[in-house]
Amino acid sequence: MATTAAHPEPLTVLSRWYLYAIHGYFCEVMFTAAWEFAAHRNWKFPGVTSVWALFIYGTCILTVEHMYLRLRRRCPTLLRCLIYTLWTYLWEFGTGLLLRQFNACPWDYSQFQYNFMGLITAEYALPWFCASFIMERLVIRNTLRLRFDERAELGAPGGGGGGGGGAGGLGTSNGYVKVD
Repeated sequence: MATTAAHPEPLTVLSRWYLYAIHGYFCEVMFTAAWEFAAHRNWKFPGVTSVWALFIYGTCILTVEHMYLRLRRRCPTLLRCLIYTLWTYLWEFGTGLLLRQFNACPWDYSQFQYNFMGLITAEYALPWFCASFIMERLVIRNTLRLRFDERAELGAPGGGGGGGGGAGGLGTSNGYVKVD
């Protein structure tokens, strides 16, 4: 009996948004913990964020993903990262302004010298630029490579029974279906 090659599907937009939201949420907590340590030598590393960060980061990074797909063959990496950084500032300002209308904006940069309305600050330009580079090179590229295989057995090592066994003779390696 011949087995046919599996055709796993790319992740849905909602699945990618979720991964981007969780990534942004985690990075926000880690950044605020590192900032607290650097500023106050707080060895507890209390990282904080807001539930709004899930929507903000998920949507922002999903938009950057679309920019990446359109610009990757047209612009060099550093120019793309500059564009992503500018987008991030616009998105942070817009979402902050909207949330402020409901007294729900979780950040306030008023104490920074180069802030605008307390919603964005030029002091974060380099961190946002570096985050854009990491986001494109690691997060977006790898998320776009992920595939969903409905035929993989749940709970089986390797996703498909390992080493060619299990669901139709399929095994997986690094998230890709391997056909023996």
